[in-house]
Amino acid sequence: MVTDPTGDLDALLAAFAQMRPRGGPHRAHGPHGRGPHEGPPPWMRGGPGFGPGMRMAGAPARIRLLDALVHAEHPLSVSEIADAIGVDQPRASRLVQQAVEMGLAAREADPDDARRTRIALTSEGRRRAGDFRGERRERLTRALADFTDDERAELVRLLGKLAASWPRD
Repeated sequence: MVTDPTGDLDALLAAFAQMRPRGGPHRAHGPHGRGPHEGPPPWMRGGPGFGPGMRMAGAPARIRLLDALVHAEHPLSVSEIADAIGVDQPRASRLVQQAVEMGLAAREADPDDARRTRIALTSEGRRRAGDFRGERRERLTRALADFTDDERAELVRLLGKLAASWPRD
């Protein structure tokens, strides 16, 4: 059986994203949903555009912020961002401020309520988000290089099943 490697990559990346830690500060584990001292998993450390001269603290959450904005149908409020990336609202506000200072995002007036702002990606933010997604796909492609088509299809099936059952709290 021959599978579509691109479709497999998309399915695996979607399953990984579905299992990403959510819920902000009330989680039982550390800031990345892992043990209290383990830090972020290796695939979330850094990424294109987060190199020398840019603070690495919070890079995984910033990457999730960019990813949420890329996939949003419209600019998001800070509350919507907090919910989308699984952090509390003060943390989301700090991440948005950092992204604005880095030129990755911009604040826009909310067309429905002039007292509120919405957050949108800048062209630089969109470029960096694309760079990171490309790097993530490349790493996954390399990791799957020794898998047969059948093994890759089985991994997609099993990981999809695991992601569908993953606890959301």
